[in-house]
Amino acid sequence: MIAPEFPLLPDPSDPRLTRRVTGTDQTGAETELSVVEERPLTIYLNRQEIVTAMTIGDYPEYLALGFLRNQGMLRPDDVVTAVDYDDEIETVVVRTERETSYEEKVQKKTRTSGCAVGTVFGDMMEGLEGLVLPQTQVRSSWLYKLAREINTTPSLYLEAGAIHGTVLCQQDRPLVYMEDVGRHNAVDKIAGVLFRHDIPADDKILYTTGRLTSEMVIKTALMGIPVLASRSGFTAWGVEIARQVGLTCIGRMRGQRFVCLSGEDRLLRDVDPASVPDEDRKARRKASA
Repeated sequence: MIAPEFPLLPDPSDPRLTRRVTGTDQTGAETELSVVEERPLTIYLNRQEIVTAMTIGDYPEYLALGFLRNQGMLRPDDVVTAVDYDDEIETVVVRTERETSYEEKVQKKTRTSGCAVGTVFGDMMEGLEGLVLPQTQVRSSWLYKLAREINTTPSLYLEAGAIHGTVLCQQDRPLVYMEDVGRHNAVDKIAGVLFRHDIPADDKILYTTGRLTSEMVIKTALMGIPVLASRSGFTAWGVEIARQVGLTCIGRMRGQRFVCLSGEDRLLRDVDPASVPDEDRKARRKASA
């Protein structure tokens, strides 16, 4: 797999990802709009079938690698010998030097609140024991700049809606912007990029358009990313886990406002919020035009 050129951004013009559908509006007039495609992807680790996920279908190799890494089925030192994607049967096979068998683990999977039925295996929380996240710094000026840039970047969300975005950032620069029907799929794609290309996570920020749930917090922490930020709000369990592992958790980022509910010690407020332009919704709409 060839290393991507950064920033890696969404391609809303990709015809595989959306479909034009005709319907009627509130007045009965005919209208046409783009809707997001949704297709199954079955992930194998060597000879064992692990899961079938519903996804938009882009970056299947990164999705498979990131899912397996976040579930603890791929170890940090695993040598991946091949990642084979078959478009016709919608299957990805990840092959490793190490022999693997996860029959018992696959049987212990639990449904989560993630869209498109997120899946967390029964012992996923065990990976958080003894976890220490790096004590990096996050500046409020970076957060404001990231929010403006990400919210106006052409994306499937602005083109068709019904989708979540997750962005890997370094300081105030977006590096990798992934989208999918489930926020867990989008973050797994980010994890796949980090794992495949051996990108350090200790100085990164993960930005998501979705809720800061327990699953989002767990996956961010397991990737070793110390800061998680979102336009949306929090769940109580997500906040509790973030505080346990020392993850900086920042939500409700809209215009001049945000709320930090965990990891306040990393946050440096280096800009007066009053000097920050409030969110321009018209600008977001123009970005999709």
